[in-house]
Amino acid sequence: MSQIPAPLIDPARLQALLGPARGRFDVDALAECGSTSSLLMERATRGAPSGSVLVADRQTAGRGRRGRHWLSSPESGLTFSVLWRFDGDLGRLAGLSLVVGIAVRRALAGCGVPGIKLKWPNDLLLDDGKLGGILVELQSERNSMLAVIGIGLNLELPATDAERLPFGQPVAALAQAIFPLPDRHDLLAAILIALAAVLDQFSAAGFTALRSEWQSYNAWQNRPVRLLRDGLVEMEGICRGADVDGALLIGSDTGIERCLSGDLSLRAA
Repeated sequence: MSQIPAPLIDPARLQALLGPARGRFDVDALAECGSTSSLLMERATRGAPSGSVLVADRQTAGRGRRGRHWLSSPESGLTFSVLWRFDGDLGRLAGLSLVVGIAVRRALAGCGVPGIKLKWPNDLLLDDGKLGGILVELQSERNSMLAVIGIGLNLELPATDAERLPFGQPVAALAQAIFPLPDRHDLLAAILIALAAVLDQFSAAGFTALRSEWQSYNAWQNRPVRLLRDGLVEMEGICRGADVDGALLIGSDTGIERCLSGDLSLRAA
């Protein structure tokens, strides 16, 4: 019987890199699992503490928005999920996926990766190619909300065309922007440190406190876009960023429209 290889992330080594955030995260590393978010949500229902992190070298059933798949393989990507608990109700978490994007972008910039942009509501772009994605899943608890934040980053470009275009847009990887690639431990530690700081700020003041920063990173700010729903064009206009609650703003001849869901794409000239 073949053995599953040991995971490439060493939690003890990672803890030593967390600096001021050490003690705020409890990291478990797996060589392989179906979905880090699904497994972490199961652990959350059994009482796993806020700050629990699950990182896997290979995901066989990773999920993106609208049921899309996010596959990962050892050393070609970094995929992990973070459990975080917030006081209050669902309304206080408006814009959460956007602020997570801010944290990841800050961390990547600190690791020397230039030019990372954010795409509403949960993508990280490099030269308009998809570098990574964020999926936030929420569950209500007594007087609080539980969030499982899944993050996936491409370190190397996928080997096959079938994997290269799983989201209907070009795929990007960190290897295109920086050489040599940062060590995975350094990269994950930087993201967790930035995430703790951003989530503290978000918990205290909501998306409003971080909105201007998100706008400055918005990949398609003031560019013509289409909003799609179920593959059909629902709206066209000029992307005006995000409202104070994280809703997408699209300017048209009739004014500014607020959009709470959908897939955003650039409109061809």
